[in-house]
Amino acid sequence: MDALPPTANDLPPPAPAPAAPLLTAEDSNHLRLLSIFHYVVAGLAAVFALIFVFHIVMGVLMLNGTLPMNSNGQPTSLQEQRFMGWMFIVMGGGIVSCGLALAACIAWAGRSLQQRRRYLLCLVVAGVSCLFTPFGTVLGVFTLIVLLRPQVKAAFEANAPTRR
Repeated sequence: MDALPPTANDLPPPAPAPAAPLLTAEDSNHLRLLSIFHYVVAGLAAVFALIFVFHIVMGVLMLNGTLPMNSNGQPTSLQEQRFMGWMFIVMGGGIVSCGLALAACIAWAGRSLQQRRRYLLCLVVAGVSCLFTPFGTVLGVFTLIVLLRPQVKAAFEANAPTRR
């Protein structure tokens, strides 16, 4: 019972960490192309989202009374016209906001793919971008195929910042 606790010199050396698979030139090229296509699809998503600004303008015109509304050949009441104007503004604004947020997320994922960082963000955005048919669906599926390769995941983990 006179034994002293073991010191660092007495312990066996730790087992070496398994070597991470190297990223092939093909994988690197795929990530570069996916990053470029993310920027393109983000631009397309933003343009399509901005189409709904037309609805916001129509809603403002309804509120001002500039756009006359008729129901069964008779002018509508002021309350109905204001209600419809606010409906157009709120729904159009919501669609524009969601579309621009989606475009920003897709662009952010493209930047993350380029830097090989934020693996989970790239996976989630790839899944969500599948909602933007047909371009986002194709981009999302190909992004998921590339990101699920073990060597690509290891490359993202190698670039992950260490937390303290």
